[in-house]
Formats: sequence, structure tokens, C-alpha cells
Amino acid sequence: MVGKKGKKCIVMLSGGLDSRLAVKIMQEQGFDVLALFFRLPFGAGCCDENCSFNFSQLQGVELKIVNCSKGKLLHEYLGILKNPQYGTGAGVNPCVDCRIFMFKKAREFADKEGIELVVTGEVIGERPMSQRKKPMNVIEEQSGLKGRLLRPLSAKLLPETEAEKRGIVDRSKLYSIYGRKRDKQIALAKRFKISYPSPAGGCLLCEKALSKRFLALLDRGMNEEEIKVASMGRHFFINKKWVVLGRNEKENKILEAFKGDYELRVPDFSGPSALILDKTDEDTNKKVDELIKAYSKLGSLEERKKFEKYKL
Repeated sequence: MVGKKGKKCIVMLSGGLDSRLAVKIMQEQGFDVLALFFRLPFGAGCCDENCSFNFSQLQGVELKIVNCSKGKLLHEYLGILKNPQYGTGAGVNPCVDCRIFMFKKAREFADKEGIELVVTGEVIGERPMSQRKKPMNVIEEQSGLKGRLLRPLSAKLLPETEAEKRGIVDRSKLYSIYGRKRDKQIALAKRFKISYPSPAGGCLLCEKALSKRFLALLDRGMNEEEIKVASMGRHFFINKKWVVLGRNEKENKILEAFKGDYELRVPDFSGPSALILDKTDEDTNKKVDELIKAYSKLGSLEERKKFEKYKL
């Protein structure tokens, strides 16, 4: 759907309900929408890029994927995780810094495309760290998007953007949604006749139970291949070596197919496979073999307890 006056905007599309509504609201205002999806190494929401692609195709929207899971962008992103300027949540999630990172990239993309307006589905009060007025202002300032960032679902609770001041966006047709309830968004979805995924999953960095693991791995450093196993299996640091132990047949197969110069330990009995992601030695291999046995049917609870001090 192309705007009648050739108006263009960028919508940061996570694929969830709020960002889908942002797309529809801007189309209703006559904008030609270009959607940006950020592929982050540890996830970011309830919808993956395939889901976002399907939605964008149904709405006649071009989708661009910003891949932050490899190369220069991954290196930059991991640097932010290691040294967040604005703190973290219950896990190791630097939500404000993460959004500044994404919004900066969105601004750079918008500038390259000659597009002034950047739009998100953010709702004031919906998330404790990044969707309150103060951090939202910080994000807008630090990303270089002051006056260019429109949050249509909560726009009437926020200062006018330049596009609203100039009449390019009709503020009277924007919204004043606040808080964590989704009833108003669900009603809008019905009006726009769009489907949406249920909230689920999300960013693994928010998981408090994984904080110890991620802090240790961020300190060690990870490449784009190693990140793929960071959220699966059981993890240990044995003799300062990173060891991943499969929890089931599916994970064992992933570890056994892992590419790279790593040590793979596969038992000759029914038990988990183990991948050692650092240069290993005889003593470490011996302990990993004992670890494999401990977590197999041949092992015991007492044997497992010996490895608790190594667990991530």
C-alpha cells in the first residue's frame, strides 16, 4: 500500500501485536511503510523473522532484515552487553542500551534511504526498563532521533514529532494507550482485521536463571557460531574450558554437527554428547568423560553433584 502523497516512513517491526499495529496505523495515514526487523543473537520478542516476513507480505510492506548475529554488528552488540551505560534488568538485559543501538541503526538506514520518520509500536508503561517516559526520552536523544521518532500507540501522551507539527501525520488519529493491558491493542487489531502471535519467549538475556552463564560467556567472548549453542544444553566451565552437554537426542545431534575446531566427546554408551569449545587437554577430557557418565543412565546424583561447582 503506497501513500497517496508518496509519504514514506520506517517501522521497526518485531512482529508482535504493537509493531503490527504501528504498520497499520501508518498505512491508514497514507504512508508507504518500509519495515525493519532486527535479528539479534539472543532473541528479542515473540515473533521470528519468518513470521514478520509473512505479515509484511500480507500488508504489502517491504521488509529489511538487520542481521546483528554476525560480523561487525555482532561485535558491536556484544560490546554493549559487556559494558551497558544504562544498567540491566533482572538478567543481563541492557534494554535501554539495546534499544539505543537498534534505533541508531534504524536512523542510519533512514538517512541512507532519505526517510525522515521512524516509527515504533512502543507503549508507555508496558515494559519497566525501556518503555517509561524517562528512558524513552533518553533513547530518542541518544539515538539521534529526537523529533523524528513517532510512537503512534502512545503519541498523545508524548510531545509532538516534527511530522505531526507539519501536518504530515494527523495527531488526532493517533492514540494514548498506556500500561501493560492489551485490550485496546486487541480492539485495534480487530478493527484492522489483522492476526498476531501470543506473547511468548522473548530475549534470553532477560532470563535471571541464565545470568551467570551469559556473564561468564561474555567475559570469555563468543563468535557467531558459538552463540548458537549458548542457550541450549547444560553448560560448565571445567579447567577454564567451556563445555556444553546435550540434554536430549536433538541437542546431541546439534553438538555433533557443530562446525569448527572443537573437541567433541561422544560416549560409546547411551549418554549425552559433550562439546568442548576451548583448546583442551588430557585432564579436561577425562573430567568431561566423567561428566558425560554422571549425566547418563549409568551415573548417579552423587556423581552429578561433583560437577555443580563447574555449572553455568
